[in-house]
Amino acid sequence: MRMTIQPLCVLVLTVAAVSAVPGFSQGATDGPAPPRAELALGYSYLHGNAPPGGCGCFNLNGGNATFAWPLKTGRFAMVGDATIAHADGISSSGYGLTLSTYTVGARFMPPIAHWSLQPFGQALIGLAHSGGTLVQGQAAKVSNAGAAFAANLGGGLDLRLSRRFSWRVVEADYLLTTFDNGSNDHQNNLRISAGAVFHF
Repeated sequence: MRMTIQPLCVLVLTVAAVSAVPGFSQGATDGPAPPRAELALGYSYLHGNAPPGGCGCFNLNGGNATFAWPLKTGRFAMVGDATIAHADGISSSGYGLTLSTYTVGARFMPPIAHWSLQPFGQALIGLAHSGGTLVQGQAAKVSNAGAAFAANLGGGLDLRLSRRFSWRVVEADYLLTTFDNGSNDHQNNLRISAGAVFHF
């Protein structure tokens, strides 16, 4: 029963928030906002896989910080993102993993005037670092645990509350990492995040 009520509450709150946006947007936006640099701080959930063949999937929890510097038109921005997430007991041996990614790239924000919801899409590349007992034990032969290629492709939706503050309702990204695994040397991860956005 508890598992049924919880998703229902989240659904009701989401519908209520989205329904309130059209009325709220008239007070929050008097016109197109000038492009501003922003810092987003949030919670990140990762659904990852480590061993080759099959899923071998596990969940990681952590946080992320994203800085975006808008270009002159305001539709594009240069973006830098740092994410750190951790999981314990991801195998029968109880190994833990800490995964960090540091990526940079570009973001596109379609212009939507007089509306508080701002969608965006982005593509970033950079480095990934892995640590923890999984790397030291089961995957001790991973030669590039300290620095592997990473790519982050996805997008999200921000709710603008004022000229200085927004709420990142959701961001969903496909996160690719290329740690050695003795087979295909890549891991397919899903990252979901949300949090606060500060405009400068």
